[in-house]
Amino acid sequence: MEGIDFYNPKYYTNRELSWILFNHRVLNEARDKNIPLFERLKFLSITASNLDEFFMIRIASLKDMVNARYQKPDIAGMTPQEQLSRLDVAIHELVDLQYSTYNRSLVPKLKQNGLQVIGRHEDLSKKEAAFVDKYFEENVYPVLTPMAVDSSRPFPLVRNKTLNIAALVKKKESKGELEFATVQVPGVLSRIVELPVTGEERKIILLEEIIERNMHKLFLNYDIVCAYPFRIMRNADLTIEEDEAADLLKEIEKQLKKRQWGEAIRLEVAAHCDKRLLKILEEELGIEEQNLYSIDGPLDLTVLMKMYGLEGFDHLKALKYTPQPVPQLPQGCTIFDEIRRGDILLHHPYQTFEPVVNFIRQAARDPEVLAIKQTLYRVSGNSPIIAALAQAAENGKQVTVLVELKARFDEENNIVWARMLEKAGCHVIYGLVGLKTHSKITLVVRREEDGIRRYVHLGTGNYNDATAKLYTDIGLMTCSEAIGEDATAVFNMLSGYSEPRVWNKLTLAPLWLKDKFRYLINREKKYALNGRPARIIAKMNALCDQDIIAALYEASAAGVKIDLIVRGICCLKTGIKGVSEHITVRSIVGDFLEHSRIFYFENDEHYEIYCGSADWMPRNLERRVEILFPVDRPELKEKLLHILQSQLSDNVKASVLQANGFYERANKRGRLPFNSQEAFCQEAVNEAKAFLEEGDMMTRTFVPEMHHES
Repeated sequence: MEGIDFYNPKYYTNRELSWILFNHRVLNEARDKNIPLFERLKFLSITASNLDEFFMIRIASLKDMVNARYQKPDIAGMTPQEQLSRLDVAIHELVDLQYSTYNRSLVPKLKQNGLQVIGRHEDLSKKEAAFVDKYFEENVYPVLTPMAVDSSRPFPLVRNKTLNIAALVKKKESKGELEFATVQVPGVLSRIVELPVTGEERKIILLEEIIERNMHKLFLNYDIVCAYPFRIMRNADLTIEEDEAADLLKEIEKQLKKRQWGEAIRLEVAAHCDKRLLKILEEELGIEEQNLYSIDGPLDLTVLMKMYGLEGFDHLKALKYTPQPVPQLPQGCTIFDEIRRGDILLHHPYQTFEPVVNFIRQAARDPEVLAIKQTLYRVSGNSPIIAALAQAAENGKQVTVLVELKARFDEENNIVWARMLEKAGCHVIYGLVGLKTHSKITLVVRREEDGIRRYVHLGTGNYNDATAKLYTDIGLMTCSEAIGEDATAVFNMLSGYSEPRVWNKLTLAPLWLKDKFRYLINREKKYALNGRPARIIAKMNALCDQDIIAALYEASAAGVKIDLIVRGICCLKTGIKGVSEHITVRSIVGDFLEHSRIFYFENDEHYEIYCGSADWMPRNLERRVEILFPVDRPELKEKLLHILQSQLSDNVKASVLQANGFYERANKRGRLPFNSQEAFCQEAVNEAKAFLEEGDMMTRTFVPEMHHES
């Protein structure tokens, strides 16, 4: 180990390029012929949505750095300009693969299975064309606002992510100059229009094709020389000067409006677009050549999620999985009584999120509950938790809610909830200056016969009942006195400036969570150096903190066996002699989005296991309020270890990071196929079924059915 610089940039992968590899893994699901056809559509849609956000935030941030002449290299030794140059090539390759997947694989497969996508309006039959024209006049024409550009009408402001059709027009019977015109494809109308058919095959056409076909009706005194769809992506990375903002709520509302009009950073146009039209778009939008994407197919493939929603194609979708009841929390029980019997571990979405909602609901109605305190980062559009908190305040409880206004792309939603909670009488906190509050914690203070007792829920995921059906997360319900004291201290810190001298069980970022992880990694390194067995298993969404990676390299060099399960970005490299020979990295991309964070540290057959809200990223460890909590009850530790071991055995949905920096599907040779997510579904069904058969859930009527959602 002596003489090795574990911070050497050659030992690290650029985080943005690693993200591109992650989106390739998602795209591989869309290309997998073993997956039901409509599920493949969904995965392709997800890659498009992911890429949009990547441009609006990550590419935008790099461009801001270049514009500010920021030259500091990243952990892989690349300057912002070097990163943009590499990403330019990588993203164009990714987009090409997206559309070849759509055109060559999915569209023909859809036709074989009874759904024809009409790609161009010129391909319509006479009867179909007549229907489309009538549909345009009755449903579309009244909604459109055509805009021409001339000396009195400047180039219009084109909103972020909107789909538009640009045209070159010329006055009828005139030899005058060509003029530019555009119309926005209205988002209020369905982009998928189904055509009437006589046989069993169904046909659809996209709304922009209908508008393009009828452009001449929007500019009656003009001839349409050419018309092509286009779409732009703008910088949506909000810059909020919190120290100078007198009212954070108003400052964020102001910045949200700017998101629609940020600098244009990507232009997508239909392939073979007229060069004259393209030149106008590039000049007016200030787009450079490398940020132009010529698209052979429909712009904005997130429309495929709408296609997925078409009725009548259930046979081309995966079977539906229903989250199972939690045996420790039978229907009709008093949750506080059950928690007093012992800590309860929840595994979503295999187990239902309903106990978390009921925890708040029961607390809101219970006359013995004095106070409820909760952090909210992202919630659903019609959140039952918000309703329960409002009811609690109306019932006279002391309700304190920290609503994180800076939760990216949920800012507007969270502002609405914050105001609603305030009106109901809740005390609402808007987070800490300079920090996002990303921790997931609920504290219920209850008066009982033997005094005040504190009940706590801690989680790895958001208090969002909708995403809890799609994201894999861990939750812990406890009335541990030590954790209760810590939970009180957390909320006192968030609402004021009080910090206890001693913490019992919880570890917080940005205070000392990073130090805690480094201590645990270093402890296992010392065991290995002394010739004693040591092991680390860590599961998270992303790994890009250089100090943590360097500590892992040191531990590996000392002989610690390290297995990492990292869904997305991973800046660590495997297979480096003397550095990372004892480290494996795998990524699981499946029907559910892997979101839980679980950390296992073992030495001499003794092990500790933790869960938390933080990934191993600088933003989580240094710029956010995060919570790490231990799981101490032996049977719950075993359950978490089982989750980790199952994912390490996955050879269906797992991809393994190779020494060359690329991922390959896990090796199945000589082994039966094992899909960890399917196994967890079956285990949850079996556990609930067994509990039913014991007669302990007589009031519950429940039929397990299998389904997978992305």
